[in-house]
Amino acid sequence: MAFEGLADRLQSTIQKIRGKGKVTESDVKEMMREVRLALLEADVNFKVVKDFVKKVSERSVGQEVMKSLTPGQQVIKVVKEELTELMGGEQSKIAVANRPPTVIMMVGLQGAGKTTTTGKLANLLRKKYNRNPMLVAADIYRPAAIKQLETLGKQLSMPVFSLGDQVSPVEIAKQAIQKAKEDHHDYVLIDTAGRLHVDEALMDELKQIKELTKPDEIFLVVDAMTGQDAVNVASSFNEQLGLTGVVLTKLDGDTRGGAALSIRSVTNTPIKFVGLGEKMDAIEPFHPERMASRILGMGDVLTLIEKAQANVDEEKARELEQKMRTASFTFDDFLEQLGQVRNMGPLDELLKMMPGANKIKGLNNLQIDDKQIAHVEAIIKSMTKQEKIQPEMINASRRKRIAKGSGTSVPEVNRLLKQFEDMKKMMKQMAGMQQKGKKKGGFKFPFKPF
Repeated sequence: MAFEGLADRLQSTIQKIRGKGKVTESDVKEMMREVRLALLEADVNFKVVKDFVKKVSERSVGQEVMKSLTPGQQVIKVVKEELTELMGGEQSKIAVANRPPTVIMMVGLQGAGKTTTTGKLANLLRKKYNRNPMLVAADIYRPAAIKQLETLGKQLSMPVFSLGDQVSPVEIAKQAIQKAKEDHHDYVLIDTAGRLHVDEALMDELKQIKELTKPDEIFLVVDAMTGQDAVNVASSFNEQLGLTGVVLTKLDGDTRGGAALSIRSVTNTPIKFVGLGEKMDAIEPFHPERMASRILGMGDVLTLIEKAQANVDEEKARELEQKMRTASFTFDDFLEQLGQVRNMGPLDELLKMMPGANKIKGLNNLQIDDKQIAHVEAIIKSMTKQEKIQPEMINASRRKRIAKGSGTSVPEVNRLLKQFEDMKKMMKQMAGMQQKGKKKGGFKFPFKPF
């Protein structure tokens, strides 16, 4: 995650004050010195850092904190609240036009990932919000841009409106909206031209498109890895066009993340979405409070739950829970479960969303090797149908055959069988605990599959 360096610094700083029974002004001053350094190192705008530290300091030495029973915890609460406020306070939702279609202009410099983000956002609108979007190829200057958008449209089974590279972008936008109305599309995403830097010709064209289409949203796509340049670009576009939102890309990369903390304050433009990977579903709405929790090591359970809900078939989940209760869980069930969890995203990133994950030593450096998961899948797929249902029948010769068929070793097969047996015992115990709880009227089954 982009904020790892900042998160590490802030977490180690607040750890010193967490359990203190008494917090002095000197403690707060020392903590604020560390926080200031952490934010500056993360490439957060100097003025933003200064204002943030001032607000936290004033609130932390106030009566409410100093006289509380847990002042250390109160200071942390203040830091979280101010960090949330710094990033926008609350989630800024996407607009919905009174009369469809809702028009979204996607703007930005070349190389920020604008065209890909246009496809990702359209995909999110369809999957998460049940919308019917249309993509518009209005970047006629970059030879590959129209082709790239058409390829994404094909990949997503989504219509792309294009008139080639010989018609003006303003005319393309005009005809696209007419076409969207005829075909009953409720969202139109216009992929406009980018430049290597902000120039007058680009801005004039974008202003004309804005004037003609009267967009409900103007989203600036910014590469989070460009640091303070991202803030300068956002300021320029905002002055000329009046942005309604920012989409930060490459927030999963090796970046200090300061742009995300600065853009909102400097431009007063909300961050609406963040890109977190290459896949077409690697985009999510930006929640300031959840991001503040992640940065401070408090987890992000809500995002985790949303990912689970989006990738899991509820009926199958209920069937699986029943199998767990009756200890009839098979290797086929395990394989299906593994696939659903993998669809939620990289496992190391999912683990970091769990509350308290910051206390697990080495988690930040943890990289769960996809090859290991592939080995597990290969072992299970090398079993016969009967072996998956009754793993106890897998004797020494069968283990050798499975190892050979999966390209793994007998010790790896043995390890998986042992882990699977232990897991089934645990499920049986939980089911037993639930039955006892029912008689007493209190206990509920504690483990639910994703």
